[in-house]
Amino acid sequence: MICIRGAAFSYGERVLWQGLDLEVRPGEFLAVLGPNGSGKTTFVRALLGRRQLSAGTLTVLGRPPRKASRHVGYVPQQATLSEQAMLRARDLIRFGIDGHGFGPRLRTHAVRRRVDEILEAVGAAEYADVPVRLLSGGERQRVRIGQALATDPRILLCDEPLLSLDPHHQRAVTELVDARRRSHGTAVVFVTHEINPVLGLVDRVLYLARSGHRIGTPDEVLSSEALSQLYGTQVDVLCVRGRITVVGVPDEVAQQPHHPEPPHGVRP
Repeated sequence: MICIRGAAFSYGERVLWQGLDLEVRPGEFLAVLGPNGSGKTTFVRALLGRRQLSAGTLTVLGRPPRKASRHVGYVPQQATLSEQAMLRARDLIRFGIDGHGFGPRLRTHAVRRRVDEILEAVGAAEYADVPVRLLSGGERQRVRIGQALATDPRILLCDEPLLSLDPHHQRAVTELVDARRRSHGTAVVFVTHEINPVLGLVDRVLYLARSGHRIGTPDEVLSSEALSQLYGTQVDVLCVRGRITVVGVPDEVAQQPHHPEPPHGVRP
């Protein structure tokens, strides 16, 4: 589904990650973890074809990322609603179906039925005609997932979909994503700061840090030994009542702010 060989990404002299080799299989749930500024969102944007690698190769479904875009669903980070203030939930789903095209949209019965089916599938039918600006964060994320699923994608990219959600809505969102990958064999790449809401679903973890990266099962990557080697200092991973806590990550890494994106059209 995704094949990455010798990949690197940098802004000028600052290297976010390098030497990355990764294959993602059908139906696999890959969690992408790491501190702010480690390149998690940049990784997703490379998979979408919106950022070009500094080195290495990347194919999505055997093609350059942009040529596979219709088969890739994308759930972005929560965004401001200034451009969507008057849109209804069903309008966003509709954009997921035909927003890639040009010219007037055809209001066919088949498209309306498809929109209703998606709204029902993600549990958003009851607020289908409510303006998005009036929805809660959890309700908005349900609609965003519906929009991402509108083209029946083979790969689902989720960039911090749990931000600002309470535990109840976190569970609802992760269950929707997991149900999709189990029913359709959809590969999931799930960027998150918090591993615990998805820990029971994850097949492998890609942990990005300024000092390197680790790939493996949660037990292989989220261990005191593995993260201490990655950071070059003592890091303790504690498991209490099934929840994982990482202690001792260096402050200059853990608190590193997101690196600003370069201006439009500027390549790294």
